Amino acid sequence: MSDQTGRNTQRPSIIPRSEHTVSRANISNNAIKVLHRLHKGGFQSFLVGGCVRDLLLKHQPKDFDVATDASPEEVRKLFRNCRLIGRRFRLAHIHFGREIIEVATFRATHDELDDDDIRGQTDAGGRILRDNRYGKLEDDVWRRDFTANALYYTLDGYSIWDFVGGFKDVEQRVLRVIGDPETRYREDPVRMLRAVRFAAKLDFSIDDPSEAPLWDLGHLLADVPPARLFDEIIKMFLAGRALESFRLLEHYRLLAHLFPALVAELEKDTDHRFRKLLLEGLATTDQRVREDKPVTTFFLFAVLLWAPIRKRFDGLHGGGKPPIPAMQQAVEDVVKAQQAHISVPRRTTIPLKEMLALQSRFNLRKGVRSLRFLHHPRFRAAYDFMLLRASSGDFDAQAAQWWTDIQLADDKTRREMAQVGRGGGAGKRKRRPRRRGARKRTADQGGQA
Repeated sequence: MSDQTGRNTQRPSIIPRSEHTVSRANISNNAIKVLHRLHKGGFQSFLVGGCVRDLLLKHQPKDFDVATDASPEEVRKLFRNCRLIGRRFRLAHIHFGREIIEVATFRATHDELDDDDIRGQTDAGGRILRDNRYGKLEDDVWRRDFTANALYYTLDGYSIWDFVGGFKDVEQRVLRVIGDPETRYREDPVRMLRAVRFAAKLDFSIDDPSEAPLWDLGHLLADVPPARLFDEIIKMFLAGRALESFRLLEHYRLLAHLFPALVAELEKDTDHRFRKLLLEGLATTDQRVREDKPVTTFFLFAVLLWAPIRKRFDGLHGGGKPPIPAMQQAVEDVVKAQQAHISVPRRTTIPLKEMLALQSRFNLRKGVRSLRFLHHPRFRAAYDFMLLRASSGDFDAQAAQWWTDIQLADDKTRREMAQVGRGGGAGKRKRRPRRRGARKRTADQGGQA
């Protein structure tokens, strides 16, 4: 069996320890325990996928995955701390406190299945629906998506087994699909997003045959469950390379299939106000990841959906709806439409609505309400988003500076600033002159109560 480049996938090229840079010192001790126990139980076992690739690139892997010829049930017999998960493909999760080592049984290729099996596991477009067929190591290689992710590290001689030229591709920083790219994308359209994510994350180029179908197959993403797309978007945008990921999604015309309302507004964004906010927001997210600061999904989706939310808000508020209810309704409407493409869970939408509903309060800088606002639980997130708006021309820069200054001031200065603050009212209301006899009538009514 060979891939589209003619490489043999039956006999691996074995890279000895002296010719690669993977060191056991950088491998999780728990992953090594799993490899040893599987080997002792009479099974093949390898570290595989992104962890091997990252170790070669001198990155510290986030997870360590193991591939074996043991079935999930056989893995569970060896490890009391094992839990089997998954429906499309059964996996064994071995728990070591907070660390989980994922163990997958070698998968069979579709060439191993008869026509009835294939029809039962794929849809009319070629997308794989079920995948619980196990095979040999040589088959498993063929089922992986990119050559850079198809490297197998074994404790037997501490060597790397390479069936498809992935070792050289990692060295040359090239992302190459294993097999026919269009067929593989049709089998699982999420592979197109993974191509973008890995290219952005690793600073790899996508080779020409793997790149060519990306421009034309974006419509296949409509067949992917929206909840799965949410998970992929989070991996893509909260890993420190959000800005580059966005650029590539737009470049390959995939963005319109994920965020159609955003793309529609960007096309009408003649002054580039929304694009500037979006790019600065993604750049800020990347910086926070690099500095190991917390990032949140609701802030990310505020950045990605602000353009259509703002348009909807302007229509509602311009029609007479008060600003806070108008913003809440705008968020609900835009998110509801977005759910058809990417499922955004309530744990994201609720704080998203709360944060954006606070934006109108930044217009009110006079009186005690401005001081109380500083202690609102969502103030910091709302303030950060307001700064993005100010930097892109979507909010008054002087007002933004006032909110920055008042946070740095002492209590006395804060009270003085609140007394003279400007920007949209919120000061003490002027008392209406009482009519004669009003005081007496009020007192009488109070007495009756």
